[in-house]
Amino acid sequence: MLLIPCPWCGPRDECEFRYGGQSHIAHPAAPASLTDAEWADYLFFRDNPEGLFTERWFHRAGCRRWCDVVRHTADYRVLASAPCRGGPSAEGEW
Repeated sequence: MLLIPCPWCGPRDECEFRYGGQSHIAHPAAPASLTDAEWADYLFFRDNPEGLFTERWFHRAGCRRWCDVVRHTADYRVLASAPCRGGPSAEGEW
């Protein structure tokens, strides 16, 4: 299990959170003009690096807020967390 440092509640077990995927994915500026292939790329394709990766986590069993977490994908070390900037609101809604 991971120990995720919630910016508001402190370190908590991974089971209290819900994974939200890669962080900092920009919504298309003109979604109506995207082709099916471009929509598929936006919706389904994400980076998969070996090394540091910024993810979005929702603290569902605690403060119910989203945070960005920097995690190393090879050894699962969590290096930092911070409140999200953009995307889901502090109340966990889009």
